[in-house]
Amino acid sequence: MHDDLVQLDPLESPHPIPWSWVMAMLSSASSSSESQVFYYRSQSLVSPDGRYAAYSRIQMQVDPEFFRSQVSSVLFLENLRTGDLQAITPAAPLANNPLAESISDRRGTISIVIPVAWSEKGDRLLAREFESIFCSDIASDYAVVVDCHQPRVSTVAPSHIHYTNAVLLGWSQNHPGCVLFRAGVMGEPDWPLWAVDVSGRTVASKNDQPITHGEVLSNVWAGPQQAKLAG
Repeated sequence: MHDDLVQLDPLESPHPIPWSWVMAMLSSASSSSESQVFYYRSQSLVSPDGRYAAYSRIQMQVDPEFFRSQVSSVLFLENLRTGDLQAITPAAPLANNPLAESISDRRGTISIVIPVAWSEKGDRLLAREFESIFCSDIASDYAVVVDCHQPRVSTVAPSHIHYTNAVLLGWSQNHPGCVLFRAGVMGEPDWPLWAVDVSGRTVASKNDQPITHGEVLSNVWAGPQQAKLAG
């Protein structure tokens, strides 16, 4: 069941978000006259050294007017040795919008973060932050890089290039320490590859390959969780 929920992705990403679940929740709540809240937990991604695990919790508030629904999420970083748990909210435009002072200001927005890869040493986590707006062609990825030793969080995307959509692929093989995106203009073929560092510096990276490390840990908590009526 979980495989069916995660294979469909709006940007055809190699690291799909649970988009089928989002669409299913919209469909199941379409006959209701009240707002409902649904939850989804991603699988855990364990670091190569076995010290950390990362997962995300996604919340979807479905409005009777579906285009006013909202999807938000929080990334969790757990130290498996100490049990310490850190909650991380990416600083992407829709995830952390300073102009959205109330819940109503954020209606219609989609902000989903999921863990994608660890660095080879297990000291940095790479997560995909997908952002979109219901009933629009706005959809793009951001990279969330978490330095586990600082701790420091950087949210980046390709900069100083022309594109409408970016897809996060993983760590860059050609540019160590950078993340690799495919970015271009919707409708145009052959989007080029771009390597981006934590400061946002962007360079073309032809013939690059994405690198991912970490082990996906399946558990009973992953997948859809209990729903409730919105207060």
